[in-house]
Amino acid sequence: MERILIIDPQFDDDPDVEREVTGDGAQLDIVRAVETEAERELLRRAHAVVNCRSRHFLPRRLVEQMHEARIVVQAGVGFDHIDTEACAERGIPVCNTPDYGTMEVADHAIAMLLDLMRGTTAYNNRLLVRDDAWNTKALPVAPVRRLRGQVYGVVGLGRIGLAAALRASAFGLDVVFHDPHLPAGAELAPGFRRADTLVELLAQADIVSLHSPLNDATRGMIDAEAVAAMKDDAILINTARGRIIDLDAVESGLRSGKISAVGLDVLPEEPLERSHPLLAAWSAGESWLEGRLLITPHAAFFTPQSLRDMRRLSMLAVVQYLRRGHLRSCVNTEQLRAHGFCKPGATPARQARALAG
Repeated sequence: MERILIIDPQFDDDPDVEREVTGDGAQLDIVRAVETEAERELLRRAHAVVNCRSRHFLPRRLVEQMHEARIVVQAGVGFDHIDTEACAERGIPVCNTPDYGTMEVADHAIAMLLDLMRGTTAYNNRLLVRDDAWNTKALPVAPVRRLRGQVYGVVGLGRIGLAAALRASAFGLDVVFHDPHLPAGAELAPGFRRADTLVELLAQADIVSLHSPLNDATRGMIDAEAVAAMKDDAILINTARGRIIDLDAVESGLRSGKISAVGLDVLPEEPLERSHPLLAAWSAGESWLEGRLLITPHAAFFTPQSLRDMRRLSMLAVVQYLRRGHLRSCVNTEQLRAHGFCKPGATPARQARALAG
């Protein structure tokens, strides 16, 4: 019988969605973390590991205890918290679940933009405590402006970035993107403009929307230098990964007025670290931030429907590999090849069958 370890799931009840996929041929073990000896024993015996949240790390010390594991699946898109190299050394493919939550995250990015540019939350909060907020003189909020004709800059035109860009285009925004991984001509079908460098995009974008994965190239990408390169009064939206931005640089940009407003669904430290000066000012409701900083709790992915999709698709990745040798979305193929587990030039299907044994 297949033994599947589910770590830190986003449900507290019966794994009914997972069991619909596995049928009766699998044993599902559920833990919140791998800390006790009993939990480590489950990890050692598991044929597959499903890691459910980015807050739970799978470092080398845990990977080296996976004595029976044949696959690791991240129930989500980001996988920077998994030591993919350590997995590759042991011939363990790591897969993510990129085909869930795309519409939700794109909707959330646009929702944050609309909230900031129309001042909906700021006006609501004023009216809660001020009767004089109901007059024209009280209306100005720094980010509020007409949407049509603004330049919407997308950093990373993958599944979510493209979905967000299409939504922005429907609002009459002029879309420009930067993505060094897309081939020449990728901009032609959607009718967007391409910026060859990040600096080129930042110099012209009224709104910068981040949709990049977190890796060595993107970690701290929005730093002091990037903020300085941004167009004056730009709006920054991040629904990707928290560590793409340098929070100190963003705070400096907000305080100086270089950045008009910021919407953050993700933060460098999660849950949020309120001792950071920017978050402390936001928590205290300091007036200089009114209507200029919107924070949500890494919730862009969430709807009841997307959560079910995530659970189903991550378990499907496990079952398809264990039973058929098929990999849905392997993120460490090159690392596996470097350690001799995939033959150069082999098709993904053949690589998966070879790994599955």
